[in-house]
Amino acid sequence: EVQLVESGGGNVHPGGSLRLSCVASGFNFRGSVMNWIRQAPGKALRWVAGVTSDGYNQYYSDSVKGRFTISKDNAKNTVYLQMDNLRPDDTAVYYCSKGDLASVMGHRGQGTQVSVSS
Repeated sequence: EVQLVESGGGNVHPGGSLRLSCVASGFNFRGSVMNWIRQAPGKALRWVAGVTSDGYNQYYSDSVKGRFTISKDNAKNTVYLQMDNLRPDDTAVYYCSKGDLASVMGHRGQGTQVSVSS
């Protein structure tokens, strides 16, 4: 059974940073593309960032490029999202997801809340 457990969310001021983690189990993590996706209140799921199975190539939505960094540690079955220079419009529930690159479909965890406000 695919399991994805996110952590690291919280409340921060604009300009602050957070590091999200997602521990995976129940599937071939080493061979899987992983994404972070998010859902703001009242909005649809949006793709945020993705990383190839080997962790060497990262891709970002235009809204987070230059501020967020996705990384994948195959030895720890964990994918991370370092979020810097956070803005109020980054407020959302963040999910890690196993699926096609840049897709909002596929398995995802329970999510972790990120709230950015002054």
